[in-house]
Amino acid sequence: MTHSALESSPADAGRSAPNPAPGQPENVTAPPARKPRRSFLPYGLILPAAILEILIHIGPMLLGIWIAFISLTQLNLTNWLNAPFVGLQNFINGLNPESTIGQAFFSTVGRTLGYTILVVGFSWILGMAGAVFLSSNFKGRAILRTFFLIPYALPAYVGTIAWAFMFNQRDGAVNQILVDTFHLFGDERPFWLLGQNSFGAMIVVNIWQLWPFAFLMLMAALQNVPNDVYEAAAIDGASLWQQFRTITLPMVRPANGVLLMVMSLWTFNQFNIPFVLFGASSPKEATLVSPLIYQNSFGSWNFGLGGAMSVLLLIALFIASAFYIRMVLPKGADND
Repeated sequence: MTHSALESSPADAGRSAPNPAPGQPENVTAPPARKPRRSFLPYGLILPAAILEILIHIGPMLLGIWIAFISLTQLNLTNWLNAPFVGLQNFINGLNPESTIGQAFFSTVGRTLGYTILVVGFSWILGMAGAVFLSSNFKGRAILRTFFLIPYALPAYVGTIAWAFMFNQRDGAVNQILVDTFHLFGDERPFWLLGQNSFGAMIVVNIWQLWPFAFLMLMAALQNVPNDVYEAAAIDGASLWQQFRTITLPMVRPANGVLLMVMSLWTFNQFNIPFVLFGASSPKEATLVSPLIYQNSFGSWNFGLGGAMSVLLLIALFIASAFYIRMVLPKGADND
């Protein structure tokens, strides 16, 4: 044994030098790996959408927030860049319960909240009933599905104008059915777009337009519920109500969470239906938050106050949505 072999460590003893291939020199290192070239194509593809998002949504939102802090009226509208900065004065005027503006704002918020609960509640009930009814196989199911989706397929303005025509006439379709056919109001023919009746008419129109969306989403969610579960429950003696309460509702809970949030946001921000039914100025009994903001901005030309109300509405909806997502949606995710 040589002296060099004695000085080698045990770790080196277990390793043997790799034998080079015949005809190749020893100690040849591999070339360094080439770094992949960075492609800007994905950024270029999303650039048009990002620009449009900034111009259509983000830009006007930031401008509306800025208008909420200035005194922008018809007196300085042509020179709005030099409108005086008033800080939180517009918010104070809108939230002052002792002022006429503040009282109108708080009463409108409460009315809009009740309107949202009624519309979303009845729309969900009708949508769930239709989805459960059409989830079973029977002759003519495809025709009923198409028929149920007609209000959702029609343009919103077309359907609302048709309802306005039926409500607005004393001898219109609504009074002919309720008064002449069913004799519900005796000889009286109500004006449905005035006074207290206007609130109910607005609810009917919104439910008619919204419930097919709930039906479509719940129908899609029910497709993921296996029929074997219902068959096993029926064999065990569970009634239809017990199957709905213990199987259907838990299985569609994630879809329900998203559906209720989306419908609530749409309904609370509703502007199209009141504007088409009543025009630029809604009756006091049927004024919602969005039409009130429009009336303060373009009716009284107080854009600063309208901007402040818009910011308050944005903050309230953001907090409510965040709370709803935190408290409801994670629970439904466990059922996925």
